[in-house]
Amino acid sequence: MEYDYVIVGAGSAGCVLAGRLSEDPGVSVALVEAGGQDDKLEIRMPAGFSKLFKTGYDWNYTTAKQSEMSGRELYWPRGRMIGGSSSLNAQMWVRGCERDYDQWDVPGWAYDDVLPYFTRAEHRVGSNAGDVYGTSGPLYVSELRSPNVTTAAFLKACEEFGLQRLGELNGRSNEGYSPTPVTQNRGRRWSSADAYLRPAAKRPNLHVITEATVDRVTFDGRRVTGIEHSGGAQVRARREVILAAGAIGSPYLLMRSGVGAAGELRDAGIAIIHDLPEVGKNLQDHLASAVYVECRQPVTLTKAESIGNLLRYIVLRSGMLTTNVGEAVAFIRTSAEEPAPDVELVFAPVPFLDHGLTPPTGHGLTIGAVLLQPESRGRIGLNGRDVVIDPGYLAAEADVKRLVAGLKTAKQLFATTAMKPYAGGPMAPYWGPESDEELAQWVRERGETLYHPVGTCRMGTDDASVVDPALRVRGIEGLRVADASIMPTLNRGHTHAPAIMIGEKAADLIRQNAVTSA
Repeated sequence: MEYDYVIVGAGSAGCVLAGRLSEDPGVSVALVEAGGQDDKLEIRMPAGFSKLFKTGYDWNYTTAKQSEMSGRELYWPRGRMIGGSSSLNAQMWVRGCERDYDQWDVPGWAYDDVLPYFTRAEHRVGSNAGDVYGTSGPLYVSELRSPNVTTAAFLKACEEFGLQRLGELNGRSNEGYSPTPVTQNRGRRWSSADAYLRPAAKRPNLHVITEATVDRVTFDGRRVTGIEHSGGAQVRARREVILAAGAIGSPYLLMRSGVGAAGELRDAGIAIIHDLPEVGKNLQDHLASAVYVECRQPVTLTKAESIGNLLRYIVLRSGMLTTNVGEAVAFIRTSAEEPAPDVELVFAPVPFLDHGLTPPTGHGLTIGAVLLQPESRGRIGLNGRDVVIDPGYLAAEADVKRLVAGLKTAKQLFATTAMKPYAGGPMAPYWGPESDEELAQWVRERGETLYHPVGTCRMGTDDASVVDPALRVRGIEGLRVADASIMPTLNRGHTHAPAIMIGEKAADLIRQNAVTSA
């Protein structure tokens, strides 16, 4: 099989690329996905995402032991199906702020350069849609359909605390608080596959290959010829291969294919195609810790899975099962020296324990504190031919201090008058740590990923960067990376939105290259 373009990974960015590139009937496109179809009810139902964790729809990764996290190995879910992690996530559409993209310092990728790609993607439903968002794109972005009563109390608590209410969260500045914009359409998850792939599925020039794990990229010298997937089957690319396999999958495939640090490849027994030492380095992730309290009233999502709620969802697409769990957010600066928010507070009207894998024992509430700009850096590496994920959490002491400050603010919000009717005492396993030392220990013992790894195929203008500003892999012909792995630094938001933006911009870059090469 031979195509003009071969895209690896049908996730957030991969579906965008498949949809946009196949708009040209003069080119042929193959989209290769390791997982299967996204046809399970828990994918469509917003509240069902944690039911997909540690199933066949999940890569079910585990990190290396983290020395600064009590020696723990942490669970990292990633979507393994059509739609990728956009079919597995909590649907939060949070771009970040202007500074996030300007600080990349890459020509063509400043905030004003990428803003049109966000708005091109968005179909905003609701108030002020045209002020900040796009209104005619394929990706539905809306307010939550049936927010919990305690979420309104949290928003009131933020006001009482002196934070700024944001009319829309996704402006140039996101400092303040807001209900969470979600990628939903009438109470149903609206993934990258829903937005981009399904409308393109009937095009004769687009071929989607599922349940095909890509083993390596193939080369003729340093020119890419295609990919080889499970069972030894090859898919050839006349023009380009685009890796959109994410911050774990893309660097892993590069290394498996002989592109990476020569010494590491040699140790893994992999023939070296090109020595590119930064592949897999610069790994960053949003680490989160949380305060859990009992809820004084039986109004939380603890009983969301009742038969009545299920019927309400199926018939009316409303009720508790439309929740994304993280129903409201606040972006704060923990000190006056911070140039922009350094901590995000996420409110959940339920005790969201262990990624939702541990059922709540009673009614409770959660405020999670998320470290937005970690100074710590990790890596994706190889152990033989197996992937190694080492995020290097809390290697920088400043990361601990910011998270502790975030937890203190969470505790103060629970103590407001607005939250008094609902917020009770500490809820196990949270035991109410007070001092900085106790809170730091709580972070180390119970902190978890917020599912936002980036940076492992860093984009830049310097020779050490993995990809150039056009997303071409340095030293290789016919190969690009287009996913969150190219982000030089994390955004002060969530990574689904920038991954979609990267897919949109990459499609333009590829089409421009085709025109100039013709």
